[in-house]
Amino acid sequence: MKAKLLRILLLVAVIFTMNSCSSDSSEDSTSSPAQAMSYTYNSTEIETMNLINAYRVSIGLNELEKIDHISYKSEQHDDYMIANNVVNHNDFVARSENIMKVLGAKSVSENIAYNYNSPKAALDAWLKSPTHKQNIEGNFTHFGLAIKVSADGKKYYTNIFAKI
Repeated sequence: MKAKLLRILLLVAVIFTMNSCSSDSSEDSTSSPAQAMSYTYNSTEIETMNLINAYRVSIGLNELEKIDHISYKSEQHDDYMIANNVVNHNDFVARSENIMKVLGAKSVSENIAYNYNSPKAALDAWLKSPTHKQNIEGNFTHFGLAIKVSADGKKYYTNIFAKI
């Protein structure tokens, strides 16, 4: 009975979060498809990940371990946003399901940002948003991040968190 109530509450929370324009969350677990073998991080991505981990440690949380496959899925979403000239969480459910299947993640959440010129500016903006901050401070073990620059010089950030 308690587990059933928890599942219902979790489903309601997931649905509520998926309708938010600031972050998305999904839960499930299964395993199998193909994992992206490597992702080449640029210095801005590494700096952003280091800032996120430094923040987490400063409030008593664990550092997150980066996973190339999650960064690859983040990069795919940046490419989508650039190609379609949008800033959104479209297809988050497909990304999260892939991460759950491929990596065996128990939960997945996502932050996006647009046109911040520095990693610190993007992190500061995320921390000012309650739902983005909740993702950064969430009960996660791993993460991935991609930052892509469009032809007109705008930066697109996708940061995906996972509990594995």
